[in-house]
Amino acid sequence: MSDTKIVQDVKKKKSFKMPHSLVVIAFIVVAAVIATWIIPAGEYARIKNAAGKQVIDPLSFKLIARSPVNFFKLGYFAISGYIGTADLIFVILLSGAAFNVIVASGALQSLIAMVSRKFASKETIFIPIVTLIFGLICTTQGVNTFIGFAPVMVMFARSLGFDSVVGAGIILLGGAVGFSTGTLNVNTTIVAQNIAGLAPYSGIGYRAFCFVVFYIVTNIYLIRYAKKIRVNPELSVMYDLDLVNETNKSEAEEFNKPMDTRKWLVITTLFVFLGVIVYGGVKLDWDLKETASVFIWMGIAAGVLAGFTPSKIAKCMVEGAKKMIGAALIIGLARSVSSVLTEGKIMDTCIYGMAQVLGFLPSYVQGAAMYIANLIMNLFITSGSGLANTVMPLFVPLADLVGLTRQSAVLAFNFGDGFGNYVLPTSTALMGILGAANIPYDRWMKFMWRLFLIWVGVGCVLMVVAQIINYGPM
Repeated sequence: MSDTKIVQDVKKKKSFKMPHSLVVIAFIVVAAVIATWIIPAGEYARIKNAAGKQVIDPLSFKLIARSPVNFFKLGYFAISGYIGTADLIFVILLSGAAFNVIVASGALQSLIAMVSRKFASKETIFIPIVTLIFGLICTTQGVNTFIGFAPVMVMFARSLGFDSVVGAGIILLGGAVGFSTGTLNVNTTIVAQNIAGLAPYSGIGYRAFCFVVFYIVTNIYLIRYAKKIRVNPELSVMYDLDLVNETNKSEAEEFNKPMDTRKWLVITTLFVFLGVIVYGGVKLDWDLKETASVFIWMGIAAGVLAGFTPSKIAKCMVEGAKKMIGAALIIGLARSVSSVLTEGKIMDTCIYGMAQVLGFLPSYVQGAAMYIANLIMNLFITSGSGLANTVMPLFVPLADLVGLTRQSAVLAFNFGDGFGNYVLPTSTALMGILGAANIPYDRWMKFMWRLFLIWVGVGCVLMVVAQIINYGPM
């Protein structure tokens, strides 16, 4: 078979196309309304625990009169969801605005390219350092930020004797560790903690430990594969296609512009403001309004230091906020799911049913079970903020009921929402980077399936540890 025929056959393959996340969540809202007409209504009594948080009294569940929801009130619940999450929506929009200014400055791209060139001759140094950079950046950003950078990393990887998978994997796997451990992520961790009634960025120490564990495991896997491919290129899952694919060198040159004083100042500004946000959330009891205001100043400061005019700063911030509109719409609509279940008096019934299922499991694996449940839900809702608003209203009281800390429930959500995005064909970050790197999905999965199973196992162990140490606060 000719090389051209191979490429044509790959392009002909069509992957399953999942409906838009808004459509999926809309179906879930409708299903929730239908459920209020079918599932018996019930309720728990709420009491305040020693920390002053309202929790469920586990022995107080009782059935009550049905209260089915009228289908004509669906619009009302949607609007109520948007109003109820207004402060969170502004954090999402303004964080997108600020980070878009930083991306527009080219500082992140130049930093990655500089490190890549410096350590390119030693894969045991090159791969961990570059994956660490992507991991740290993706503690605040989605991996799809770097779709355009995929050709650059493929070029570096292939010039070192590796394959396209190593180049794409440096971005995807490094970003996966940063995003999925939820250290600083506004779209996932802060959304989930807000629903759980936890202080923003609280519990950051153990999430940072999880970052380190996943970082080490992931790099061992990637480095072993890279060394194997360098010694025996025929073992590459991309061997035949890499012979005919060409890296987009013009795009690589665009991302390889050198670091300068302004870019170093922008990078410094990024870490300073992130430090301020974390300190304010952990030590000063900042709410989402304070966090949103810091993002405004971050965008302005980064733009000034990058040498942008006021109009260019404004344009970049507007464009960045536009990119987050989809997430904002998903957040509000997803929040209406819990409103429907509460209005129909079946929220507590659902919690009671899940608690009975978890009750059959040994207590030390209940957190791991919650992680697996989030992985399954991520098949249907790939938006992190949308998934948080869908599952956390259920999982927070469930955690209270079975004796898990709320911080553990947030961690289970982080793992479940994050790591699945690197094997699901519905993930925009995964498919975008694979497309830019000319890697078919089936070839990626030949490389990825073992690592994903390792991630699941490591995540379950870390959830067990979280239960043992009573991971908190709350």
